[in-house]
Amino acid sequence: MEALKQRILKEGRNLGNGILKVDSFINHQVDARLMDECGKELARRFQGVKATKVLTAEISGIAPALTTAMHLGIPVVYARKHKPITMPDQVYLTLTPSHTKGRTVELIVSPEYLAGGERVLIIDDFLATGATILGLVRLAEAAGAQIVGVGALIEKTFEGGRQALEYLNVPIESLARIRSMHNNTIVFEE
Repeated sequence: MEALKQRILKEGRNLGNGILKVDSFINHQVDARLMDECGKELARRFQGVKATKVLTAEISGIAPALTTAMHLGIPVVYARKHKPITMPDQVYLTLTPSHTKGRTVELIVSPEYLAGGERVLIIDDFLATGATILGLVRLAEAAGAQIVGVGALIEKTFEGGRQALEYLNVPIESLARIRSMHNNTIVFEE
């Protein structure tokens, strides 16, 4: 998606170690119009999978997941990183490494909002190693839900996440695919 690529080139910062800072329009400050365009495009690409829920991880995945769900006309559920007192005692929980946090984080979903028989579309901000998305897959599978697709705003193809997810045998879509990030440059896949 050209608008997203141009924004990455204009405002994205390569911090080294495979970390791309996009805080000015996705991760801290959110460009609502751009997220709406991205959500519309992801919804178009996944229209045929007949998802009943969009699943993501807090916090950076919420904006693209919300706009995608809005354009599909379905609810979005996000995995929390801390269990609030309002959540039931019995939850779906998994641990996953966080590259940007430099530690393992919990992902928690209440069984009230993710159940067997759901057709789940996973949407996140990044597809890198696939670790976070695999954590979301584990949560959906624990709930008895079926994964029907995986979408990301930005994919860092050099980190192998797509290959880690291929066993799911579902459509995997990314709006901007980055081939390399060397010497402060960002090179997109053709």
